[in-house]
Amino acid sequence: MTHRVMVLDINGLGAARSAVAGVGADETGVALMAPKAVHRVLRITGLTPVQANIVKQEMLARGGEAAVSWGTVNHSVAQTDALLMATIKQYAAFLKKMRMQPFGLAALADKIERVLENCETKPRGLDCRGKFLPLGERTLVMGILNVTPDSFSDGGAYLEPEAALARAREMVGEGADLIDLGGESTRPGAEPAGLDEELSRVTAVLPRMTGELDIPISIDTSKTPVARAALAAGAHLVNDQWALADDGMAELVASHGVPVVLMHNQRGTEYRDVAGDITAYFEERMAKAAQAGIASGRTILDPGFGFGKTPEQNLTVLRRLREFTGLGCPLLIGTSRKSTIGKVLDLPVDQRLEGTAATVAVGICRGADIVRVHDVREMVRVARMTDAIVRGGEEV
Repeated sequence: MTHRVMVLDINGLGAARSAVAGVGADETGVALMAPKAVHRVLRITGLTPVQANIVKQEMLARGGEAAVSWGTVNHSVAQTDALLMATIKQYAAFLKKMRMQPFGLAALADKIERVLENCETKPRGLDCRGKFLPLGERTLVMGILNVTPDSFSDGGAYLEPEAALARAREMVGEGADLIDLGGESTRPGAEPAGLDEELSRVTAVLPRMTGELDIPISIDTSKTPVARAALAAGAHLVNDQWALADDGMAELVASHGVPVVLMHNQRGTEYRDVAGDITAYFEERMAKAAQAGIASGRTILDPGFGFGKTPEQNLTVLRRLREFTGLGCPLLIGTSRKSTIGKVLDLPVDQRLEGTAATVAVGICRGADIVRVHDVREMVRVARMTDAIVRGGEEV
């Protein structure tokens, strides 16, 4: 008899249960063994040597591993990060013991547990003022509609209300799940639009869109007055590229009960660790959202591909996108026609369709729930094909 040895790609408890059941194990065996088949690597920042030594000791005692700074044992460092490496089964035993420890480790155990749970479960949907968007079943496609004269890709094409409305109808026909309407270009170096100008551009078309189209309309703005006017005109969610930085934005979103996209953005490209710094940014913005009364299920995270990042940092963000799933929110990516694609392929903005398709497919494989795109028809096809590969036959 010839034996085969195969490597299995098991990235969650659903896949682990299927794999264990697939060799003939009974229901009890599946329940006992599946948590042993899922291995998670977590990074914890800012531990004191006392905390780190206890974490390492308890993790080793459960059969896992913990890497810490060399100076942790003799307290020659003030703080250290820790890299935890264990199965779900080992984490469960580790967390039980951690909750018995002093030095704030019980609270840390709660946070570790939340992150692990977020890795296993996906948000199930978004209620956009009565229009429901399913999550987890398939990738949602957000069509971009810029009513601006200077957006990097389609500036001027839809500045006239009739042209914008026609494009919105076209995107619905192409399979868009929602449309993101913007009245100010956010490309690097763009001249900021005045408040009155942005309001004029948006309100010239938004009431007709919300009155005629059946899909949710997002308002792409970082200005509270623009968001207020858009919500009054029927917009269903807010896409904020500065993540509630403007005074009153968080409270406005909370009072209307709409979902909000919190995008990572910064001036400059300095990072200690790009994914880690973005995670810290998201945690701070999510805390602000919660404090204002925005329900946890209404927050969407966008790591800001193309904003405050070099081309290599943008690619790193896409590569490490799955790391943000531990935050427990739907993930949105906006890579469409961006300059990073142009630099990698040495192509102008009107020839970046294939490059965009590659980033969309990889983003979906890495955990993206929503993709924001210009070329709706083509990217709907890319998303459906990628979904068939990623989600087909898998518990989600």
